[in-house]
Amino acid sequence: MTSFAITELKSFMTRLLATDCFDSFLLEQASISVQAEYTIDGHLNRDFYTKEELADPQICPYGFVRWSDVRPLCFQMIKGKRAPSRFQFVLHLMPDYVPGVLKGADPDLRPEQVKALVLTVRYDGRSVSLITGTAFSSFVLDKTLDAQWDKTVRQFLTKKGIACLEK
Repeated sequence: MTSFAITELKSFMTRLLATDCFDSFLLEQASISVQAEYTIDGHLNRDFYTKEELADPQICPYGFVRWSDVRPLCFQMIKGKRAPSRFQFVLHLMPDYVPGVLKGADPDLRPEQVKALVLTVRYDGRSVSLITGTAFSSFVLDKTLDAQWDKTVRQFLTKKGIACLEK
């Protein structure tokens, strides 16, 4: 687990909320504190879809909603003359990208053993930090995926031009 302190807040917020920069992620949970406290549960609401839609991997490929689908809603809640008191987004890398991250980790680790590669975006009223994390479907002794995920996030931030300091 690594924490990154964002050094250019306005630029980062634009990338997070107004561009497709983080659209390779799913949203597990969001909480936004403005004039009211808003919470979004990113778990797919299975009651909303027909059985046919749920069975169609084009319509419902994941257990969470895509960040790209809720990003505009989050942007609407946050934008304005006053900054939010705080917010937090718990994002998961889409499963399609997990095998690419695994290439630098333990060769015995299989994609189905990885429950989530997590990136938590946290704003405390003054600064934004990004925290990496991993979750497995079964117990895994090896920690090379943790290091590989941290490296992948570092590379992602550099490639996207997101200025930060590693804590």
